[in-house]
Amino acid sequence: MAELDRIRVFPVKGFDGIDVRAADVLAGGTIEGDREFAFFDADGTVLNGKRSALVHELDVDFDPSTGTLTVETPHGETEQFDLSRDAARAEAWFGDYFDADLSLRSDEDRGFVDRREMGPSVVSTATLETIATWFEELTVDGARRRLRANLEISGVPAFWEDRFVGDDAPAFEIGGVRFEGVTSCGRCVVPGRDPDTGAVTPNFREQFVEKRRETFPEWADPSDFEHFFTAMLIAEVPERDRGRRLRVGDGVRILDTA
Repeated sequence: MAELDRIRVFPVKGFDGIDVRAADVLAGGTIEGDREFAFFDADGTVLNGKRSALVHELDVDFDPSTGTLTVETPHGETEQFDLSRDAARAEAWFGDYFDADLSLRSDEDRGFVDRREMGPSVVSTATLETIATWFEELTVDGARRRLRANLEISGVPAFWEDRFVGDDAPAFEIGGVRFEGVTSCGRCVVPGRDPDTGAVTPNFREQFVEKRRETFPEWADPSDFEHFFTAMLIAEVPERDRGRRLRVGDGVRILDTA
């Protein structure tokens, strides 16, 4: 049976995510708590893994009940910040670490997701399991941390999410919340790095593209994909379904296009 197996949000953009048991779909169409905070430099450029591989060096955890971010450096030094009340100290600490003049911003309505006009990212567990077989020493959790999806669906085949790409693609429903596919997620440099160290996996893109082409599912149309360096669906929740709650264990079913 297809079901929502995992909800993962990334409280501070660019850093590791946390698993939650339930989350609302916000009015802006994104997931509650996802990329709610972000650091920006003096030029207004967001700090993320595409800009700096140093983000992988920091081990971060976030407690949504208190708003506390815990950070551990590679040397075992730890700091804690209440991001809603202690922004100045967080800005100073992270600014020193990244050698930049940083400001911390928050957006509770939509978050600082890359595609702000779209919505949550969706992947199947089987997709992560398949990608993990393409590279030596890559685990399923490693693939999960590299792709950084919000919603993970179990009980479906690998690349199940590809069927929702294209003008004639069906929609799907999670716990009564309708999702409509927008695009397959073109990948950047981040999936090619070890999420713990930032070390680059040799020939990651080339090998990924080759395997993706070989395993492209029959239920998807390759002409709807810009290239084969894609994995994970970017979906949209219609306005009428926003404000509703998603829960781990919710059933998933495919709908028609109406």
